[in-house]
Amino acid sequence: MERVSFYSEIGKNKRDSILIVVFILLFIVAIVFVIGEFFLPEIALFLAVFATVFVLVDAWASYNFGDKIVLKSVKAYEPDPKRHVYYINTIEGLAIAAGIPKPKAYIMPSKEINAFATGRDPEHASIAVTEGALEKLNRQELEGVVGHEMSHIGNYDIRFALMVAVFVGLVAILSHLFLRSLWYSGGGGRSREGGGWILILGILLAILAPIAARLAQLAISRRREYLADATGAKLTRYPEGLAGALEKIKQQNQGNMNVSEAVSHLFIADPKKSFADNLLATHPPVDDRIAKLRAM
Repeated sequence: MERVSFYSEIGKNKRDSILIVVFILLFIVAIVFVIGEFFLPEIALFLAVFATVFVLVDAWASYNFGDKIVLKSVKAYEPDPKRHVYYINTIEGLAIAAGIPKPKAYIMPSKEINAFATGRDPEHASIAVTEGALEKLNRQELEGVVGHEMSHIGNYDIRFALMVAVFVGLVAILSHLFLRSLWYSGGGGRSREGGGWILILGILLAILAPIAARLAQLAISRRREYLADATGAKLTRYPEGLAGALEKIKQQNQGNMNVSEAVSHLFIADPKKSFADNLLATHPPVDDRIAKLRAM
């Protein structure tokens, strides 16, 4: 029964990856069309078609190269084979236990305790942990964190999360460009009848874009994190390892990692505290996760 549920989750994540692309595609085309209608109404339709093609090309590029973009954005580097031998061996051992190819190992330059997995599928996956995780976690806790990320790889959470990260950034950029162009133009633009409604619609879309982007991040639901916690604990056969790591994250992390909000949902714990966290948190409460693990 558990095996059937696992494969159902994989199928759901693959479907969600397609749905998120369609949703963001429609949202971006709408923003571009409104911008065109306000500033260049004669070619608004052409701009919308161009935006559609651009987003499809961007989706293809994201699918193939998005993981490299994410790793570069956090300045991840490869571990030293001698200095970080336990970390490398942990990834290899848990990959064997999970029945997937060994992911590439990376390290992020931060004293916070955190980690994430990325890639388009288990054959093209990477795991990155912070320097702080390697310094502050004991072996069992590090295994728990790596096991959690290995679970995200095995059930294709990484593909869905990667697509969300790239498209969230794209929506935010378009929204920002529209509002700035409106500011510098002094509100000037389409003057024919109906132009006022176009302006209002454009402003609403631009303001709602970051909220929609955050909601898209929430599509990587709390259930996914709980599932990765449980599956990771089964991989390591020691739930207390991940529970202990989460406890240290709660007690020691400051939430000040230099990470874009577009990729914050990839991490095992929110890397950057913001005003939106109370209303639209991308991660389940740490205390709840610890309690569930210790009840296993």
